[in-house]
Amino acid sequence: MRVTLLNTFHRSGGAAVAANRLHQAFLQHGLDSTLLTGAPTQQEKRLEAPSVVSLADSFWGDQLAFARFVGERLYFLPYEKNKAVRFHFSPAKFGADLASHPAVQQADVLHLHWINFGFLSLNGLDDLLRLGKPVVWTLHDTWPFTGGCHYPRGCEQFKTHCHQCPYLRKPGQHDLAYRIFRRKTELLKGARIHFTPPSRWMQQEAQSGTLLRDFPFTVIPNPVDQTVFAPQPPDAAAKLPELSADRPRLLFGSANTTDPRKGFAFFVEALRILKQHYQGKEPEIILFGKSNAAYLADVPYPVRSLGVLRTEEAVAAAYNAADALVVPSLEDNLPNTIAEALSCGTPVVGFNTGGIPEMIDHQQNGYLASAGSAASLAQGLAWLLNHADPARLRQQARLSAERRYSGAVITRQFNELYHSFL
Repeated sequence: MRVTLLNTFHRSGGAAVAANRLHQAFLQHGLDSTLLTGAPTQQEKRLEAPSVVSLADSFWGDQLAFARFVGERLYFLPYEKNKAVRFHFSPAKFGADLASHPAVQQADVLHLHWINFGFLSLNGLDDLLRLGKPVVWTLHDTWPFTGGCHYPRGCEQFKTHCHQCPYLRKPGQHDLAYRIFRRKTELLKGARIHFTPPSRWMQQEAQSGTLLRDFPFTVIPNPVDQTVFAPQPPDAAAKLPELSADRPRLLFGSANTTDPRKGFAFFVEALRILKQHYQGKEPEIILFGKSNAAYLADVPYPVRSLGVLRTEEAVAAAYNAADALVVPSLEDNLPNTIAEALSCGTPVVGFNTGGIPEMIDHQQNGYLASAGSAASLAQGLAWLLNHADPARLRQQARLSAERRYSGAVITRQFNELYHSFL
């Protein structure tokens, strides 16, 4: 059995990380897997393996991939509400001809992941579905069942038929979101697709809408390489410069701390409450990812920014150096950061929203705070910082990750699903 996974990028972004890890887990456990990607970054080009096939495999291929991306953004430009939503809505107007690609033609099963930014258009998706091959689609965000947005942020129009879209400059009864939703309705009729959201929350969101309500679903989490993301000796912090030796450490990691959906503002407010109302050791705050100095000015504790960490080993060292990862996301599927931290034996404090409560066992491997409550988040931070047996907490974190996110466990689940088609 040959499986071809399709994702816009090889390693850039959460969906790419998840797709690549799944591909590697398949190879390690004997599945014939190929990962087909769009335009890789320069760093990705240096890292590609023989089983990873890129559309941008030459100078002209690279230029075409970039042109599709630019065409996609230019098409949306007259519609966008403002710059803040520019990359949060994908019209899927432009894409490559993937249906005729050898990696697609040879596959017994096609496994879609994140396909936007000029990788696969709606017409291209229609062509793929018309091949008649069984298709699995992992839902990394809500785009497959909305009129174009990647997260609706409270809008529920997708439950009936998208229109009056809050992402658009001129929302209306028959706006761009309405037309995209109608096109998706047409191309999905009779399609042979099995959806595999990583979280029960994403399944519930998808099945609450009209687009995917009647399709089969199986919840399968994303895998984590638990040889890389693993507990390290207590001196792991030595690998990270300028960290305090006498303070507990709270870690916040995000591709961009300024993204409101990641809830960094709630973290800062929780730290203020912690400072004013709770006794105990004062923590040091560690950040990784893109950050803005203006966002850090109000943090009442010392802050160390590690910047963008380029390797998984560096990320694993950050988790190991921390006493807890803090994830105050307001809307999230099944964050890779939580699975990675737990695999390193690092407990997690996060909001009880999205797929996060499926990962954090309250007061067992972390703490679930009330969604959107900085006061509840502060209470969770205080509970963690004053825990009587942190070693046991770390042990429980690792055991929960082994049970849920190991490559062997996830490969077995997908293998059984693929064989059910064939």
